[in-house]
Amino acid sequence: MDFLDIAGKTFLVFGVANKKSVAYFTSQVLTEAGAEVVYVVQSTAHKEGVAKLFPDADIYICNVEHDDEIIKLAEDISKKHHKLNGIVHSIAFANYEEGFKPFHETRKKDFLQSVDISCFSLISIANAFKDLLDKKASIVTISISATKIAAEPYGWMAPVKAALDSTLCFLAKSFSSFSEVRFNSVNAGLLKTSSSAGIPGYLDYYLYAEQLTLRKRSIETKEVANAAAFLLSDRSSGINAQGIIVDCGMSTNYFDKDMIDRAMRV
Repeated sequence: MDFLDIAGKTFLVFGVANKKSVAYFTSQVLTEAGAEVVYVVQSTAHKEGVAKLFPDADIYICNVEHDDEIIKLAEDISKKHHKLNGIVHSIAFANYEEGFKPFHETRKKDFLQSVDISCFSLISIANAFKDLLDKKASIVTISISATKIAAEPYGWMAPVKAALDSTLCFLAKSFSSFSEVRFNSVNAGLLKTSSSAGIPGYLDYYLYAEQLTLRKRSIETKEVANAAAFLLSDRSSGINAQGIIVDCGMSTNYFDKDMIDRAMRV
């Protein structure tokens, strides 16, 4: 028997953009384990792209900034799928079109849009799909490994991810009144994705973070996907309202001797 024991189960995955995205790798892991994956993307263009990656896949379009679209999505999916065993929420957005700015110059509309898409959408999705979820379903969102480290180019997304981390705890408590649905997150270290490529100065931060990992090799997106698949399975049934850090030990290695030596030689 496959360890995850998810063959034949159905999972809803939000956020596949391309072959580099966490949602893509998570979908692969689920599919390889025999699960059925239903996809939700943002636009027609994304749907066409995902259809090329996963031929014959069941794909829906939903802009999570609009609650009415989320509600309609749940109605449409319920006509074909009578039960979901889990949901992957791999959605985040920040408007970096003006480049790097000091945090105190963050525009209100940009901050609130990020909260809406990256955080509040989890609440809206959970609420809209609550009657379609199996009693012991698992919902997994993708967060970051540290929200209290001020990586300047990342800007307001760190506070938004902190809100996301807190949100899953409150959702877990709220759902516990009528189900055993679990809410957890995979808190990933720096990844090489298309989304991260849009962050000003990200490459330098990524290469620096790689040297801080204990293995001196950056986290791979597949490793984050593996953790997400584990949290979606019943093998993680005792884990709820938690963030699982996947960063190759980076958070324990800020005083790496090699990095200190390099810094002191400058």
